[in-house]
Amino acid sequence: MKYLFFDIECAGVFKNVAKICAFGYCLVDEQFHILEKEDLLINPQGHFHLTDRKGTQGLILPYAYSEFKKYPTFVQRKEKIYALLEDSDTLVVGHAVMNDVKYLNLESKRFSLPSFRFHFADTQFVYMNKIGDFTRQFGLETIATELGVEFTPHRAVDDAYATMKIAERMCAEEGCTFFQLLQKYEIQTGKIENYEITQNTSVAQERYKREKERLKEERERKRVEFHIFADREKRKRAKDGKLKNKTVCFSHAVELQTPVAKKLLSAAFSQAAVCTFRAEECDMYVYLDGEGGQRLQSVKDRNARIFTVEEFAVYLGVDA
Repeated sequence: MKYLFFDIECAGVFKNVAKICAFGYCLVDEQFHILEKEDLLINPQGHFHLTDRKGTQGLILPYAYSEFKKYPTFVQRKEKIYALLEDSDTLVVGHAVMNDVKYLNLESKRFSLPSFRFHFADTQFVYMNKIGDFTRQFGLETIATELGVEFTPHRAVDDAYATMKIAERMCAEEGCTFFQLLQKYEIQTGKIENYEITQNTSVAQERYKREKERLKEERERKRVEFHIFADREKRKRAKDGKLKNKTVCFSHAVELQTPVAKKLLSAAFSQAAVCTFRAEECDMYVYLDGEGGQRLQSVKDRNARIFTVEEFAVYLGVDA
């Protein structure tokens, strides 16, 4: 078994077009001995239009853009690229590899080439399984720093090499081959065929998704329970009190603290308050200490009166 670690840089990525300008790769054996390592520079047949993930700030690739017209086109490079990726004795590996596989898919369609056909693994996904954290993405530089791997970002061959070193370091820590690492964490490789792409999956990720969905449903159940309670209790609202003509709103996080939220809302109704679930309509906003977010910031920008749960309880003269 060989492993082909690869990375792609594009002159520009649009909705249905990815103009590849560099295909960097590092081919190794199971002991991570380098068999081939090369940066295949490609004439993207288009202008460079580089943006970050937000599509605003331009990225800078460590290449001389003016030189790219001298290099072979993707079609002229296709035999080499297809051979590398579709070798039956090779597992393809990348970091956040879905993007690169999509770029290959778009380029094959752009030039009416056959669909790529290969399985692939993702070092980012392996790392997430290894540390048991599926809550966020881990960039190549982040993991490289964590594992002590040095490289030049956005040079395709260096990114491919860094991806290989990250895989090597994880295998060294676990005392196994990369294939065994995939087996240990029950990772199913992704696949591209007939222009269709399936991503990497794992047993741990599926568990995380199920738990995330369960918690989401539980949060929704609690919010619905609180909203029903508020609709019922407002009928008991006093006609007079120190909160007369004042509209109170609770943060979503407070609503999930259902017993406390119910107690505070009942006390507010006893002081003639009006309840709203729209933060932009409130005069008073109640949130958990340490809570942030855009909703709270918008209330601050409107100069509405803001209370923590504890402060609002004191204000109303009840125990939180």
